[in-house]
Amino acid sequence: MGKRWEREKKKEHYYKMAKKEKYRSRASYKLLQLSKKFRIIKAREYVVDLGAAPGGWSQVALEIVGEEGKVVAVDLQRIMPFEENNFVQITGDFTKKDVIDKIEIELGWSADVILSDAAPKLTGIKDIDQLKSIDIAENVLKISDSILKIGGNMVVKIFQGEGFEEYLKKVKKEFKIVKTTKPPSSKKGSMEMYLIAMKKY
Repeated sequence: MGKRWEREKKKEHYYKMAKKEKYRSRASYKLLQLSKKFRIIKAREYVVDLGAAPGGWSQVALEIVGEEGKVVAVDLQRIMPFEENNFVQITGDFTKKDVIDKIEIELGWSADVILSDAAPKLTGIKDIDQLKSIDIAENVLKISDSILKIGGNMVVKIFQGEGFEEYLKKVKKEFKIVKTTKPPSSKKGSMEMYLIAMKKY
């Protein structure tokens, strides 16, 4: 199945586009589409990308913020650096206090935007995978309490299912505008949904 999946991936439209346009991941197009529709990130902003490997979303964020902005990417895996000097990579678990402390040091103050396209290691059991996804999203929301500025934006991937509506209610208490969407580049049949939360209270 692994080899078949690799063959199908190489034929897939956004995979081929990413190779052609030198993006690290087909997932880059998800953020490009989301940002175009909702204007999540703006020039000169400070962005934190949680669960960032291999760097597809960070790459797009760097393009948008420009030289006067900054992107801090966090993942358990080491991310190959970009040429831009305003990119910082932190290797570690973003649910741990020491890693959050490092993020705050790199920001110097607070983030304008928090991104998370993180997904759990899939078991193939829908209910288990969905609950793991909720747990990641809960941690992203928790981190937003400490590092996201008032008026800031958050984008988080979450799987639909049990716990989704409850999580949505929590986010609505923290942000003025909350929307759910699925960009065109999301794979058909995927459980993933993107939650756009804007203007933090």
